[in-house]
Amino acid sequence: KDYIRYADDFVLLSREKASLINLIPEIQQFLENKLGLSLHPDKVFIKTLASGVDFLGWAHFPDHRVLRTTTKRRMLKRIAESPIPETLQSYMGLLKHGNTNKLRAEILHSQKLEFQQ
Repeated sequence: KDYIRYADDFVLLSREKASLINLIPEIQQFLENKLGLSLHPDKVFIKTLASGVDFLGWAHFPDHRVLRTTTKRRMLKRIAESPIPETLQSYMGLLKHGNTNKLRAEILHSQKLEFQQ
C-alpha cells in the first residue's frame, strides 16, 4: 500500500480493493483514538486510478492531471473580480502543474484585453 498526504488530506493506493475496504475501520480508529480526528463520511471514496483521483483541487490520472471544475470556476471568478498581477502570476504558477495550456492561454488573452481597455 502506498499513500500521499498533504496537511489533513490523504490518498491511499492499492492494487486490491478489498485491502482498502478493510483499512477504513483501522484508519477511523487511529484517527479518533490517536489524533482526535474523524473521516468525513462523504469524502471517503474507493476508485480506480483510471477514473481519476480528486486530490488538492486536481483530478489526477495515471498520465496527466486536470484542474477540478470547481477549482477552475473559483479561480476564474477571483481573477475577474480582482485582476491583480501578483494573483494572476500565482494562479499561472499553479496551473503549470497540470494539463492547462489552453486555460492559461485563455486567461492571459482575457487579461491582456482587460489591461488594454
